[in-house]
Amino acid sequence: IYTGEDTLSLHDALPISVKLHSVARTDVGRRRQINEDALFRDDERGFYVVADGVGGHNKGEIASREAVEQLRMWVYGASRDLDEQVARLRAGDGDAVWEIRRLLESGVKSACYMVYGMADLDPEKRGMSTTLSALLIRANLAFAVHVGDSRVYRVRGDGVLQLTEDHTLINYKVKQGLMTKAEAERAAGKNVITRAVGHKDYVQVDTADLDVAAGDRFLLCSDGLHGYFGDDREVVELCSDGPLEECAEAAIAMANQRGGKDNITALVIEVLASD
Repeated sequence: IYTGEDTLSLHDALPISVKLHSVARTDVGRRRQINEDALFRDDERGFYVVADGVGGHNKGEIASREAVEQLRMWVYGASRDLDEQVARLRAGDGDAVWEIRRLLESGVKSACYMVYGMADLDPEKRGMSTTLSALLIRANLAFAVHVGDSRVYRVRGDGVLQLTEDHTLINYKVKQGLMTKAEAERAAGKNVITRAVGHKDYVQVDTADLDVAAGDRFLLCSDGLHGYFGDDREVVELCSDGPLEECAEAAIAMANQRGGKDNITALVIEVLASD
């Protein structure tokens, strides 16, 4: 798992010219009646989001959809500021990396406040919340922002890197030494999350950045997909090559074949060299 604790050097931040292509698929799965996942993708702006609503009858599908829309509006509203920060990156100013991370973090916190406010005003929505994982690709950097247990992976050749860390009770126990990884694999309650957008009016947000190269592929997914991965090698097998449409559809099919106990979302992005 990538910790995101170290940013890139000024030399590494110098931009390359890339273009992006993405495909997304979402499915209700085999056991749910409503798809509470939401997603957004924009290849021109290099912005992608996956959210997984929490709450079931408490309108999780509204929480996920609203959080995605709020973050989209925040990022689009800050397009001029983002362009200025990218220009600073091109000039070799590494502080711009932190400014972009803070901008995305603020967007998620704003979305959290809005979702919480909606639930607070309507008893039928009380308790609704959502996970949220987003990726912004600018210059030769990918910026991830994350709350909950949806994930972002980068696939480069035969290697895979998980940019996000699951905010779950099981993962917390493993980090604190209260449970081994082997025990965690057998433990019940893997879907109990410790952070969510809208659960309270404020949430702690994880951010990270890493380099991007032509040929890289990224996968954003809900736990309805990654919960069925035996190991990270399966991410490579699904996403490393072939048409993106086939990658996304194979991911949905795999999750359904292995049980489909939750909603399933796969958003696959390919970084292409610019002409």
